[in-house]
Amino acid sequence: MLKSNMNQNVPQTLKGFRDYLPETMAVRNYVKNLLTETFEEFGFEPVETPTLEYSSTLMGKYGEEADKMVYSFLDQGERQVGLRYDLTVPIAKVLAIYGSQIPIPFKRYQIQPVWRADKPQKGRYREFVQCDIDTFGTSSPTADAEIVAVIYSILNKLNFKKFSIRLNSRIVLKNILSQSGIEDNQNSALQSLDKFQKIGEDGVRKELINKEFSQVQVDSLLKYIKEAKPDENLQAVFNAIKNFGVSETAFVFDPTMVRGLDYYTGTIFETYVEEPKIGSITGGGRYDNLIKVLGGPDTPAVGTSLGFDRIVDCIIELNLLPELAKTKVKVMVGNFGVDTEEQSLKLTSLLRENNIPAIFYPDSDKIGKQFKYASEKKIPFVALIGSNEATNNEVTLKNMTTGEQKTVKQSDIINNL
Repeated sequence: MLKSNMNQNVPQTLKGFRDYLPETMAVRNYVKNLLTETFEEFGFEPVETPTLEYSSTLMGKYGEEADKMVYSFLDQGERQVGLRYDLTVPIAKVLAIYGSQIPIPFKRYQIQPVWRADKPQKGRYREFVQCDIDTFGTSSPTADAEIVAVIYSILNKLNFKKFSIRLNSRIVLKNILSQSGIEDNQNSALQSLDKFQKIGEDGVRKELINKEFSQVQVDSLLKYIKEAKPDENLQAVFNAIKNFGVSETAFVFDPTMVRGLDYYTGTIFETYVEEPKIGSITGGGRYDNLIKVLGGPDTPAVGTSLGFDRIVDCIIELNLLPELAKTKVKVMVGNFGVDTEEQSLKLTSLLRENNIPAIFYPDSDKIGKQFKYASEKKIPFVALIGSNEATNNEVTLKNMTTGEQKTVKQSDIINNL
């Protein structure tokens, strides 16, 4: 006899996924609007792509470890499909398909959820929102630098004080690998090096030895990493970053930073905050071959992802945002029952027609309960039409902050808010 599952009907949210209540959504919408405004100030245009892609579009672009985290399955039409892992491969697909219709250079932004079958932990979820900006069709170092300038502008607007934008170049890294005698399994060596900040030099050394790189190769690699300097192109990026007005204390050359994805070809960058310890909050770089790999024209590209959820988590934890209203509603029209309902609904419509967010309390509850609701929602004003007000075409307006009440003509309510 099967044991009954006592918890099978208990509502639960899947691990790695989250529900967002209105108070949290107010913060998320604030951040999203700020990001959108900043992207558009820099001339980036909006794009969206489908939730599902053919698995062949997604797989083989990120690297062996990342490919394992793609949610891939057969749909009802027996097609092998996958949920978006990031926004970079899908936008490269868009350029491959529609490139001839889009003026180049093309600057795009995209804010959509992505999914990864990752192990959930602080700052790491299975469903999260990514915000991407990319510039297509130019190899100019100024395009790379402008991405960094956007990151710097956004973090300053969000009141981040202690952050570091780290830059490196895949070209610099490939040269170091060659100098170290590592010609085979270069991506594997880079994946280990990318853990330098987490496991330190000894940890990287041990992992490389376990991967059967020779002692000479490992010693040489770590020696050349310590001696590394920006090449000519990366130095041009640094110069342009400064000319964009980014503080020299906000960015740094980090030769140990790799970025784990295989499609990067040149400049790479990540942003870290000192507190909380949450990992990188932005990451990106130059990926000049990806569109061609997907069957499109040979189109250089550079961009970054901003970890929307991590940024929101940081600013909530660090209390960086201004005081946000719980609601945009400015007036709640009270409910005294059917006798005054017609005038109350017309008043609600009048307010909305004048661009004043308003709601009508749906039930004729005790007035104290209605006031309590408005107070909990932080609605600034309550408008009341009782029998006396209805007879005289008036409305009593209560300021929920000061407690002050005054009675005015219904037609004059706009001038009294």
